[in-house]
Amino acid sequence: MKKLRTNVAPKTVDEYLAAVPEPARSTLQKMRAVIWSVLPSEAIETISYGMPSFKFKGSLIWYAAFSDHCSVFPTAAVINEFKSELKNFEISKSTIRIPLGQPLPASLLKKMVKKRLAQVEKK
Repeated sequence: MKKLRTNVAPKTVDEYLAAVPEPARSTLQKMRAVIWSVLPSEAIETISYGMPSFKFKGSLIWYAAFSDHCSVFPTAAVINEFKSELKNFEISKSTIRIPLGQPLPASLLKKMVKKRLAQVEKK
């Protein structure tokens, strides 16, 4: 489960995605579009901890490609709330591992991002 690396650390999400081979790149691009679809226009996209992330009034969610899967990191509280809906995926305290070729349902990802937004808004 090695994180995909290039010789140069990406400065932008587009650079990061360009270095990711298929089919992981398409999976990440779909996740990126789904996340953007529910974020407020003031949200920003950046590289954080060497992976793509979104921020709005604080860090929201991260995602990344690994050699044999993709992962999304919506925080432990979000994963815990959606544990039953994530039963078909390998999860840990703060990570959802998405096998290549088995995308995370867009509707579930949207619900998780909305929950994470609500958490950030409360702070």
